[in-house]
Amino acid sequence: MELSELHFVLIPLMSPGHLLPMADMARLLAIHGVTVSIVTTPLNSLRFASVIERAVASGFRIRLLHIQFPTTDFGLPEGCENMDQLPSRDLIKNFFMAAAELQQRFEELLSGLRPRPSCIVSGKNLPWTVKTAQSFNIPRIFFDGMGCFPFTCTHNIELSKIHESASEFDSFVIPGLPHEIKLKKAQLPENLSQGSNDLKNVRDNIRATENISDGIVVNTFEELETEYVKEYKRVNGDDKVYCIGPVSAINKLSSDKAERGSKRCRLNLKLKTWLDSKQPGSVIYACLGSISGLTKQQLLELGLSLESSKKPFIWVIRENPKSNELENWISEEKFEDRIKDRGLIIRGWSPQLWILSHPSIGAFLTHCGWNSTMEAVSAGVPVIACPLFAEQFINERLLVDVLGIGVSIGIEAAVTWGLEEEFGLLMKRERVKMAIEEVMEESDVGEERRRKAKRLGEIANKAIEEGGSSYNNMKMLIHFVLRRTKEVTRTNS
Repeated sequence: MELSELHFVLIPLMSPGHLLPMADMARLLAIHGVTVSIVTTPLNSLRFASVIERAVASGFRIRLLHIQFPTTDFGLPEGCENMDQLPSRDLIKNFFMAAAELQQRFEELLSGLRPRPSCIVSGKNLPWTVKTAQSFNIPRIFFDGMGCFPFTCTHNIELSKIHESASEFDSFVIPGLPHEIKLKKAQLPENLSQGSNDLKNVRDNIRATENISDGIVVNTFEELETEYVKEYKRVNGDDKVYCIGPVSAINKLSSDKAERGSKRCRLNLKLKTWLDSKQPGSVIYACLGSISGLTKQQLLELGLSLESSKKPFIWVIRENPKSNELENWISEEKFEDRIKDRGLIIRGWSPQLWILSHPSIGAFLTHCGWNSTMEAVSAGVPVIACPLFAEQFINERLLVDVLGIGVSIGIEAAVTWGLEEEFGLLMKRERVKMAIEEVMEESDVGEERRRKAKRLGEIANKAIEEGGSSYNNMKMLIHFVLRRTKEVTRTNS
């Protein structure tokens, strides 16, 4: 059997944090000459179809296959095929129940695929793929949406139970790490919090299959978090972990960067003209992710701090019911008139990769989700850290304390996704303004931060190129699947 006969089938969780990196992963796999199929729902495929079509036109063997998502059968709104479209937290359970229903449809699709599937690469949030892989007698590789640093931190916290005796706002040092990393109990992810049990069954179901895999692919590169990659491998098995990132760095063309996530985001001439008119390294790009549901007051603090910073900025506002209140304020206060040529608002999806790669961008104000963290690193851009929930406060510590490329705005407590209305004012205007000034300052410290960010960006991009650490890890993954496929063929013959 040759490499060209291998067939990798990717099925990502229907969430931007999984869907987009796995579409990038498909192209990174295809570079090595294997066939790749991405299986997702019709509406989700529109988010990266044009990028895949260009890759196919360039000679890559990638297929985009559809299975129907049973939205209305599980009480979800028509067309709600992605987690960023959920209107409320109450429907998260329904979403995962609908996702579990995909198993039979996926298996029917697999049965008819040629060449025969050699392995499944699955989002770890789709635990049923374990049984599917077993029934087809092929390896199941799971994609971990976190990096090795946040995994190691959460693993050590769970193991030591140090958080259980801590008060909400007292700092504690995470034990057993190469660096001194401090967190507050109020900043921990939901799975380490006692106050959010409504999704416990969903989380438990996912955790039950985490260790049942033939391999793990991680969107990171070994040079970024060397000590933590070693620890991740120690816990999960040295021969099972493949660091193949930053996967977003596969997007070299302007069109690929602009359309990654939405075909509607073809390169906007107004945006390009505006950015081209700014000085190199002068613009703040502020985007708090695709699943941020912050209240009007929190977002007002952000908008007003960007305005008072006197720096050019791009502010991305996610379109959801809560944004209507913010839009009313923007209109009533004539905010866009006040910021005129100095500020630009993007509503809805933003061509983030393209923006971050523009020479005018001087800093990225981000929620510190892992994808955004990796995209900032790849772009060589310093970070203003504004974590909200999940493992984002841990990622903040990586950017600020370990890598030295970030400045924190000092948020002390996580919000619970979908319950943002229950929390007080976490994002304070003056602190955000101070962080912007600090990251943009023309000082030795500021220059050193920019130098570190730029150097990391260069290393990140080399990692996925031929001979790079991630390129070599991808080769090892493919050869592992090749060996397993040959073993199964011999056994069956």
